[in-house]
Amino acid sequence: MPIARFTLTFPSLSHEQAFERMEAVENHLAIDAAAVTINETDEAAGHWETVAWFETLAEAEAAQAVFAPALSSIGEVPDKDWVKLSLEGLAPVVAGRFFLYGSHDRNLRRSGGISLEIDAGTAFGTGHHGTTAGCLEAFDHILKRKQPRRILDLGCGTGVLALAAAKATKRKVLATDIDPEAVRVTLLNASRNDVRGFLRGQTAAGLHHASIAAAAPYDLIFANILARPLAHLAQGLSRIVAPGGFLILSGLTVDQKRWIGACYRLRGLVPVETLIKGNWVTLVFMRPTNKKRPNHKGFGRQVTWAHGPGWEEA
Repeated sequence: MPIARFTLTFPSLSHEQAFERMEAVENHLAIDAAAVTINETDEAAGHWETVAWFETLAEAEAAQAVFAPALSSIGEVPDKDWVKLSLEGLAPVVAGRFFLYGSHDRNLRRSGGISLEIDAGTAFGTGHHGTTAGCLEAFDHILKRKQPRRILDLGCGTGVLALAAAKATKRKVLATDIDPEAVRVTLLNASRNDVRGFLRGQTAAGLHHASIAAAAPYDLIFANILARPLAHLAQGLSRIVAPGGFLILSGLTVDQKRWIGACYRLRGLVPVETLIKGNWVTLVFMRPTNKKRPNHKGFGRQVTWAHGPGWEEA
């Protein structure tokens, strides 16, 4: 995508006018804006603005000539490192023993626990989202009871969960994603965090790859994706969890947890923990080692993310 260096702004419009102007700019055949947005500038007065972004000054001036030049203004976008500025707004994340930080907060690394350096980039996942934090917290609870040996991170994104598993267990982790860029970023982050030797990355759609079947069954599977694919994958994921193994599911909203929970209970898995942060849910399931209900003392509770630094009972 071209870099937008100039803006054309139409100020002091009503919401309806701003929306109409946005559509007009977007649909005009002679105007090629990189992006068009509307912003509320004065809530009390009901004032909005339409802003169009252009790569060159000539493009912005041409668009201004079409739409009421006297009622608009052209500005130059400051030459700033916007990615760096956005990163500086992301504070470190603490989830159990895990401490996630960006490269701008490298000086804040903790001496204890497990620290991971993850920057926002071309793949999804810095650890700040409630689903990722929930998965890490659930993993921390599992580690207090069991050390998984065979681990799969399905839909790895930037690799946060795969890296956490590799650092915590010093075991091989298979990280897969439908997006090859996500796999590339995961392996890059693994090198930055000194766990590249423990990670294998693989581009794969769902469970459709020989490497996933070859490494099964798994003692631990992360699947932080979305509700619909989790429902679709319920049978396949349930089959590759080892007896006594855990499945951590996320990417779910509160109103989806019963639906997804039922999908996995019907496949013989036992729910052992529910973690909630805001409207986001993480579900933990276990495959019984026998037909009797497994002993998972300490699990089996619903946990809600507090507004403070940790988890509290719901």
